Amino acid sequence: MRTDYHMHTPLCGHAAGMPRDYVLAAQKAGLAEIGFSDHNPMPTQFDDWRMAPDQLPVYLKMIAEVQSEFPDYPIRLGLECDFIPNFEGHIRYLADQADWDYLIGSVHYVTPDWDIDNPKHLKRWTEHPVEDIWQSYFDAYTKMVESCLFDFVAHPDLVKKFGHRPAGDLSRFYLRTLDAIAEAGVTLEINTAGLRKDVREIYPSRDFLVAAHARHIPIVINSDAHDPKEVGADFDLAYALAREVGYTKVMRFAKRKAKAVGIA
Repeated sequence: MRTDYHMHTPLCGHAAGMPRDYVLAAQKAGLAEIGFSDHNPMPTQFDDWRMAPDQLPVYLKMIAEVQSEFPDYPIRLGLECDFIPNFEGHIRYLADQADWDYLIGSVHYVTPDWDIDNPKHLKRWTEHPVEDIWQSYFDAYTKMVESCLFDFVAHPDLVKKFGHRPAGDLSRFYLRTLDAIAEAGVTLEINTAGLRKDVREIYPSRDFLVAAHARHIPIVINSDAHDPKEVGADFDLAYALAREVGYTKVMRFAKRKAKAVGIA
């Protein structure tokens, strides 16, 4: 009875395959239900990895069509919303544009011109202290959580994507963030995409997840698929990790309401 709520479409400019291909892959993987959550449009197109401002209706039509094609298979409608300070009003605007099943909060930008996971900015990691970069990322992530605009929050330690980590105990960066997540009552994503990146590790780390469990923070497990072959990828590892940490339930989403179900 597993689900995968974090999947993209070609509208983001860096994903392969059409929604129908993802549905077929999910059914083959034995997933009980899925959801699409492509990168949200912004008022202006200031990067090349999200749908354009005028493509939201295209996205909604695309998902409605695949829902109609597979009426007996639950396909949820979501959106991955990049949190950027001073654009909170735009997120509220987007929240009113469709009957969403969930909105995902994520952080990619640590400065207005640096999306932290973009390979074209790798040189910047040599120009700034890693400690400062991590602090900036988790400061932004905490603000995102505190906005209370989202139903779950994605790939919480994305900052480790290229394998750059400060020395020592990393909890000094994320414990405040976890306290904010617990206070806000939102769900935390376990995201298997990190296993496909340079870091070769699930987002978040085991230590991060242990601290989340200690705070009774609920979880959802997703693939962040940008290709049909990634749907449900490495879920056995993710579910095993969740069980090892102590989780017995995961969350399902519909109409922006979360429901806990037994872990599969």
